[in-house]
Amino acid sequence: MKTIKGPALFLAQFASDEAPFNSWDSITKWAAECGYKGVQVPSWDARLIDLEKAAQSRDYCDEFKGVAAENGVEVTELSTHLQGQLVAVHPAYDQGFDGFAAPHVHNNPKARQEWAVEQMKMALSASKNLDIKQHVSFSGALAWPYLYPWPQRPAGLVEAAFDELAKRWTPILNHADECDVDICYEIHPGEDLHDGVTFEMFLERVNNHARCNMLYDPSHFVLQCLDYLDHIDIYKDRIKMFHVKDAEFNPTGRQGVYGGYQSWVDRAGRFRSLGDGQVDFGAIFSKMAANDFDGWAVVEWECCLKHPEDGAREGAQFVKDHIIRVTERAFDDFADGGTDDKINRQMLGLEG
Repeated sequence: MKTIKGPALFLAQFASDEAPFNSWDSITKWAAECGYKGVQVPSWDARLIDLEKAAQSRDYCDEFKGVAAENGVEVTELSTHLQGQLVAVHPAYDQGFDGFAAPHVHNNPKARQEWAVEQMKMALSASKNLDIKQHVSFSGALAWPYLYPWPQRPAGLVEAAFDELAKRWTPILNHADECDVDICYEIHPGEDLHDGVTFEMFLERVNNHARCNMLYDPSHFVLQCLDYLDHIDIYKDRIKMFHVKDAEFNPTGRQGVYGGYQSWVDRAGRFRSLGDGQVDFGAIFSKMAANDFDGWAVVEWECCLKHPEDGAREGAQFVKDHIIRVTERAFDDFADGGTDDKINRQMLGLEG
């Protein structure tokens, strides 16, 4: 068995124009002061990283890692959630997602997609230069507007969407293989890869690509009423990253999974700071240890109630308290009788 690394913090929800969240040097110092040993980096945020330089220059990456190390944290992974989203966008979301892209490709879906693919490849090259083996992204979505089968979906619609999704991602997965980096898709509502079945549909279409893997985040499964513990056992060989995020689901006679178009604070399903929700993290960390997961436990703070800085500080200690330092021996080794094959056969009545 292996011991999970951590705690680490995803910086996307904290980066801002205000100190100490406005520069790589200051935000990594702050993260270390909160108790974190690692940070996951949003590759789209120029306040923290120059992605183009990182893709081209190992010297830049060495300096980038050096600043983090001097401040007491390690770079765990890069994220391309926003760019990955733009690899596949249904026209209904064109305007909503344009803001994720560079201004020069706004109002031009074809150019925006090409930009997103290039961003993905740069991020994977940057991961290679940073000596990082895992990378997290969204899959994007073409079929999401048709999630609920009303009006009835025409035959072949979903299949065509997943065929196209696989066609767009296969060259990116091949580049990931060249970089020796796994792409870990966050299984997430709004993405065509939003549960285990859809991940399998995609995996089959990319010919079980070795670089097609998964980020595990139980909060999204609580809100879907999906068995998040069984999910770990089913996909343990593909789960290469882990977001530690809490959630709660409290349905009423007025609303359930769909949330009635309410704001986050008024929904039946809500994200919460660690320890304030319903996720059984004791069971999750136990399964991760039993399954030899040796990646990072990365806190992703998203809470509809608590202040983010409080959530971050509490989250670091929460993860520390849940990481299991795995045992190197069995608890009953003291009673080992030191038997051999001959004695074993005698005990089974196979030898006189």
